[in-house]
Amino acid sequence: MSRFHPLTVTDVRRDTRDAVVLTLTPPEGSADAFAFMQGQYLTLRRSFDGEELRRSYSICSGRNDGTLRVAIKRVDGGAFSTWANEGLSPGDTVEAMPPMGKFHVDLDPSTERHHLAFAAGSGITPVLSIIKTTLAEEPGSRVTLVYSNSQISGIMFREELDDLKNEYMGRFSILHVLGGEAQDIDLFSGRIDAEKMDALFERWIDPASVDHAFICGPEGMMLTVAEGLKRHGLSEDRIKFELFASSQPGRAKTRAVSRQEARKGDMCEAKVTLDGTTRTFTMPKDGTAILDAALANNIDAPWSCKAGVCSTCRAKVLEGEVEMIQNQALEDYEVRAGYVLSCQCVPLSDKVVLSYDE
Repeated sequence: MSRFHPLTVTDVRRDTRDAVVLTLTPPEGSADAFAFMQGQYLTLRRSFDGEELRRSYSICSGRNDGTLRVAIKRVDGGAFSTWANEGLSPGDTVEAMPPMGKFHVDLDPSTERHHLAFAAGSGITPVLSIIKTTLAEEPGSRVTLVYSNSQISGIMFREELDDLKNEYMGRFSILHVLGGEAQDIDLFSGRIDAEKMDALFERWIDPASVDHAFICGPEGMMLTVAEGLKRHGLSEDRIKFELFASSQPGRAKTRAVSRQEARKGDMCEAKVTLDGTTRTFTMPKDGTAILDAALANNIDAPWSCKAGVCSTCRAKVLEGEVEMIQNQALEDYEVRAGYVLSCQCVPLSDKVVLSYDE
């Protein structure tokens, strides 16, 4: 489940001044493991000064492109993104987990739908995969993209988006919103806020025509867009989120302490199943996450961001009581079914049984 594969870098393309697009090729015999759904991501890993770092990067290819590509935007001070932007060349290898993520809807070639997407900055990466795949696999459907950036020079995949607009004329439209540059229409200048959302649906997009909406960007922007969508009639089950983190430093700087946490020093018996094997260990009930305890007990549990943003560490609690500190990845129905992000999951009961295989 959590096994990494060495992927060969076959192409490195500079997209903007601080973003690079990598084309990756799986080793012989592993191609099926890297078949992906639109909107999914890869978890990459590398050691820096003896410390293993893992980062999640969205796939920007369409399912029909015949290639596996990820885009990596350099983050100031980010060891992984700087290495990817400045240190990788064709012929190098990177270690990656198979694709993961549920930022998509099932496509139906016989249907005619209107898909609406909002992206900010590098949040365009999974959205581009969704756009390309939808236009190719749902020939009766159309897609509208609202794309927010600070300035024109920072727009990722600008040429590729323009090519798609020309190729699928009448089916794909783009509205660019620039926060740092004035445009002829005030609606398309500045930040996306509640007022802009209302104006967008009053003047440019008929909300009644929208079947699904996809949002990827910073949390504040996503919440604003989601509230605007719901205010104009789109139900929550038709809104898909993908939160990107400009950096993935691990967990929150200050760990929240469960309101029901037992007194410091109490222990929990944890039973963890991974790849059909069950291991049992004891761990403190002091706010330590189950994922961290599993890793400390030499269990190769899957993880990527350790910040509650991706769902790489998703597992199901079969017995016992836990609390999640943060959750930016699981849907409400998954939580109700007992699924947790093990990187954010702290035990409350004296025994917890958890499975990564469910």
